[in-house]
Amino acid sequence: MNRTNLTYRVKSVVNSEYLSMTQNFSWLHRGIVEIFPQPTDAESESESLEKRLVTTNRPLRIKLGIDPTGSDIHLGHSIPVRKLRAFQDAGHTAVLIIGDFTARIGDPTGKSEVRRQLTEADVAQNAQTYLEQMRPILDFDTPGRLEVRYNSEWLSGLSLEKILELLSTMTVGQMLAKEGFAERYKKENPIFIHEFLYPLMQGYDSVAVEADVELGGTDQKFNIAVGRDLQRHFGQKPQFGLLLPILIGTDGVQKMSKSLGNYVGLSEHPGQKYQKLQGVPDNLLSQYFELLTDLPLDKLPENPRDRQMLLAWEIVKQYNGELAAKEAKDAAKSGGKEGAVPEFSLGKVSEFPVKLAYLLNVTGLCKSTGEGKRKIQEGGVRLDGDRITDLDTTFDQPSELHGRVLQVGKNKFVRLVKN
Repeated sequence: MNRTNLTYRVKSVVNSEYLSMTQNFSWLHRGIVEIFPQPTDAESESESLEKRLVTTNRPLRIKLGIDPTGSDIHLGHSIPVRKLRAFQDAGHTAVLIIGDFTARIGDPTGKSEVRRQLTEADVAQNAQTYLEQMRPILDFDTPGRLEVRYNSEWLSGLSLEKILELLSTMTVGQMLAKEGFAERYKKENPIFIHEFLYPLMQGYDSVAVEADVELGGTDQKFNIAVGRDLQRHFGQKPQFGLLLPILIGTDGVQKMSKSLGNYVGLSEHPGQKYQKLQGVPDNLLSQYFELLTDLPLDKLPENPRDRQMLLAWEIVKQYNGELAAKEAKDAAKSGGKEGAVPEFSLGKVSEFPVKLAYLLNVTGLCKSTGEGKRKIQEGGVRLDGDRITDLDTTFDQPSELHGRVLQVGKNKFVRLVKN
């Protein structure tokens, strides 16, 4: 046995004795909707994730798959990543799978129509920004704590024979029972054969990395269960599934989504984050604290306004540091509606139409138009959180830009205004 496994066995025995006395799995169960299978429906009646955690003689492999279908992560996306960090802190190995191959298929979960297929270049660029935004959450530095894997590593080389083997493990009826497919079939909306491959590809990821546990939202239960079936098919011990809730957005009604405008992005300016979070509806505060912070839930302020302010402070501090949180709080106290985002008057632009590269220079975000072009090509320029990579991007009128936030890198922002 190597030194890592021996050390872990010693720790495991100590943890087992301690946990058997205290049953302290609060870190595991915080914010969880479901862990499956439970002992009553597991292969062995005595099997449970808790028992596996305290009897294992090695770090468990905890899988989370992320399909980089966009360029930004919001707080809703951070929930399973935070749980992945909790497993890291408990001594286990986080296996973060970047779905650079599956992203080109598109997960049909919850979709009423076919998702646009992305190019390889789109996916690669999105993947890098995802990893950057996860750095404040995950432990990237401690040896053995994190594996970052790209599923093209094993999926792109699958032979037709292997694909046929995977397809033979499921029936059309089972696929049509999946949420999303069932709705589309009922409405006679198109379902393309390649979409059936997505759950099988995600499931095969679990086989490839020999996952012990897979994390996902409640909409991922079908896909995680497919992973269990495939592991069993290939002679592996089936993984546990751990499901987390879908976060309701700041509107208090629908799930957090950039397209709905009810999101808080991890890469947003600290002032914007703070402003949005101090307005979270009272009925959502408990869920936000439970899922997005590590604060003790029984020690939160009783006053809802105090809770809102604490939530805004805590989350900005997590992602941007205490100084940024203080600046955002001070700006909010002074009555600044947009937090600490500096403004730039579009009246200083000599004439319109204006190219983006020139705008980056005149706003002071870049030292020259040439630097602006380089930043655009490198993917470091965003407008309202959306990355812009086209050097020819041009704006015809100030009204196209009024109120929007222009960003270069992680820390340079201006809000464009017409006055």
